[in-house]
Order: sequence, then structure tokens, then C-alpha cells
Amino acid sequence: MANYTAADIKALREKTGAGMLDVKKALDEANGDQQKAAEIIRVKGLKGITKREGRATAEGLVAARVENGVGYMVEVNSETDFVAKSDPFIAFGQNVLEAAIAANASTLEELQAASYEGKTVEELTTDAGALLGEKIVVRRVARVEGENVAVYLHKTSKDLPAQVGVLLAVSGANTEEIAHDVAVHIAAMSPKYLDSASIPADQVETEKRVARETAIAEGKPEKIVEKMVEGRINKFYEEVCLLEQKFVKDPEQKVSAVLGGVEVKAFTRFQLGEGIEKKQEDFAAEVAAQMQ
Repeated sequence: MANYTAADIKALREKTGAGMLDVKKALDEANGDQQKAAEIIRVKGLKGITKREGRATAEGLVAARVENGVGYMVEVNSETDFVAKSDPFIAFGQNVLEAAIAANASTLEELQAASYEGKTVEELTTDAGALLGEKIVVRRVARVEGENVAVYLHKTSKDLPAQVGVLLAVSGANTEEIAHDVAVHIAAMSPKYLDSASIPADQVETEKRVARETAIAEGKPEKIVEKMVEGRINKFYEEVCLLEQKFVKDPEQKVSAVLGGVEVKAFTRFQLGEGIEKKQEDFAAEVAAQMQ
């Protein structure tokens, strides 16, 4: 008969973030001893790290904070949302953020080499993967500095950590409220550039060429082709430039008008897992393989 209860299983799952099957196996091996079972899970996790290298990590969290006028933001990834919402993973994300702040990190290389409580972020990541039984990745870091820096974190699900984060640096008087509102706007509307002058010239030329070729292919008269190109470029600016976008709280105004005398100096937006292709895993088959 097992020397542990359902409450013991629940407690160890919450402590380690490990799956039900792994927890039960560890408790069986440890004869119900919670501490020993946690060590078994960690050791088995370390052994499985190499096997997890090719797995997609599109879940996780975004964490951010402003410290002494500088905003820092990190994205850390896991394979599943179950691990993403576990206390050990959330604590890991906060530790990575603390390391970024302490090291004043602005690149991933600087962050990986940064330390928290005597261990580098790279070492902390290995430990987290071993404990949680999944591939864990520190994906990126951002640093934004300015006269006033606002941070906004958004949860797309109430059961999960923040998945969208924004850092916004502004200058001017009485900026707190407008900076918050514009940060929320950035989270919702995902601008890529501050204004049209910030867009690489070759990207603008590509948009113009596509618009022109499309108009010609549609048989439009030559005299209105250029007007159509101009209209398409203006629409493109409205889509990707913060200052040209319609303000999400008042679509009758552009963001540039809402800002008034407040000047945007810089902004960064992270959305969890953007650009990562999610693989559809057969977890039933994976569990069955583990039981053999």
C-alpha cells in the first residue's frame, strides 16, 4: 500500500510542477518521503534534458519591472501552460528578471551570464528544466530607459501569468496617466515602429512596389495608380506606426493627438511565443512510452 495520500501528490505537484505520473513514481520510489521524492524528480529531470532539446517552447510568461528609471522585461518559455502557471516556474521567471535588473542586461548574452543568488541564468535555466521536467528557455530581454518609464503586463487568461508586456519611455509633464494608457494601447494594437521615419526605407519601397503592381494587375488606369499607392502607404503607416494609429480608447483620435505635449522616446512590446511554431504533441503516446 502506498505511503502517501492524494494530498501528498497535490503538494508535490505544486512544489515541483511535475506531472502526475512522475510525482507518483517519485513518491513510490521515496516511500512517501516528500523531500526525497523532490530530489528524485530533479535528478530524473536532469537526465531528460537532452531528450527535450528539440521540443517547442511557446508557453511561459512575460515579466517586467521599472527600477531606478529603467524598465526591464524578460520572456521565459516552457512547453506547456500547466508548467507555465506553476509556482516554481513563475518564481523562476521572477528570478531571471531580478538577474536582468542586477546586471543591467540589454542583450540575451548579458542576461545568460547574469547571476541570481550565486548561479548564472544559464545554470538556473538548467535547474528549472530538471525540476519541472520540460524544456525551459530564457528567450529574450529588453531594457528601456527614459525620463519616465511605464510598464504594462496583460494576462490573456486569468489562470495564466502575463503573456503580453510593454515598456514605454516618455518625457514631459504629468505623464503617468497618458503613459499607462498608451502602454495599454501598444499591448492591444502591436505597433512595430514609432513613426514613418522609423521604418526601414527598403520596407517602404517594398510596400509601394506591391501596391503599384496590385493596382496595375487589377487594370486600374495609370493616372490613379499613384493615388492608390499613396493611399495604401498611408494605411500601412496607420497599421504599423504608433503615432499614426487610432487610439484604442478613442478611435476618433490618433495616438499623436492624444499625447499632446508628451513625447514618446522608446517602446518595446513582447508577446509570449510570437514567432514560435507550436508543435502538436501526442501526450497520450508520450505518457504510454514512459510507462513501458
